Amino acid sequence: MSDFAEDVRRGLTSTPKRLSSKYFYDATGDELFCAIMACKEYYLTNCEMEIFTTQSDAILDVALNGSPTIDVVELGPGDASKSVHLLRAVARRASDVSYYPVDISSNIIESLERTLPESVPGLSVRGKAGDFVDMVHNITDVSDRPKLVLFLGSTIGNLTIAESTAFFSALRSNMRKADMLLVGFDLQKRPKTILAAYDDAQGVTSRFNQNLLTRMNRELGATFDTSKFEHYPLYDPELGTCKSFLVSCEEQSVRIEALDLDVHFAANECIHTEVSQKYTREQIEHFATAGGFESVKMFTDSKGWFVDALYIV
Repeated sequence: MSDFAEDVRRGLTSTPKRLSSKYFYDATGDELFCAIMACKEYYLTNCEMEIFTTQSDAILDVALNGSPTIDVVELGPGDASKSVHLLRAVARRASDVSYYPVDISSNIIESLERTLPESVPGLSVRGKAGDFVDMVHNITDVSDRPKLVLFLGSTIGNLTIAESTAFFSALRSNMRKADMLLVGFDLQKRPKTILAAYDDAQGVTSRFNQNLLTRMNRELGATFDTSKFEHYPLYDPELGTCKSFLVSCEEQSVRIEALDLDVHFAANECIHTEVSQKYTREQIEHFATAGGFESVKMFTDSKGWFVDALYIV
């Protein structure tokens, strides 16, 4: 049984029901997420893009630390539209650079291996398809050269605070003294601004969430009617936590043939599909201390809405 099938079985037979957000990213999900990043409400992309287009050299002043060579490892690169600016800056300043994108979507890896060498002449791209959490324990296996590990787009926000703390500790224990880690954090801000980013007027985020149901229909022989499930996001400004759900609009049962499973939904019952944590600067500093990093330097957009934090080993 595939990991997807096993996780669906476990998640839809639990109380409350849940599904992992990592399964958003099939071919359709990849396209929809790119569309989300283009939505005017989804401020995260523009904020982080500003940082990379204006501060890549400042980041490298610290990250390179005088080294003529460096390898860049990116966990969950997406289309690399932001990191490409950093890669170009690295290529200008380092005599030799290899880029190792790690993504659960093989479509993303194939695309990056095909297109990035054209965008960044001289760049060697060696993609790895898989869960970035698994890659944490293999960072040192990539090469013997100093590495800059990228974890952008506030993907860290898909983990709980406790999971994030454990993640940083695991990363640090698998990094060498010359390595560095650059992480994108979405800062806490006006609740309405945050909530709109996960409930755009065009309904792209809704289709992105519902694509999980379509994927189960296609890959697991499920019988979800997407019109009977509603995308519902909420934001808790006290905890800084944004959550997304799929809400059953009526009492219904769904057959999942590959699992020989019938799943019953009460009217208004939810499937929890995503968490998107928002942070304070104090929390970002805490992750560095708790994870065993020596220090952290923060690079912020002009609005002060987003931080790319450079953790120094």
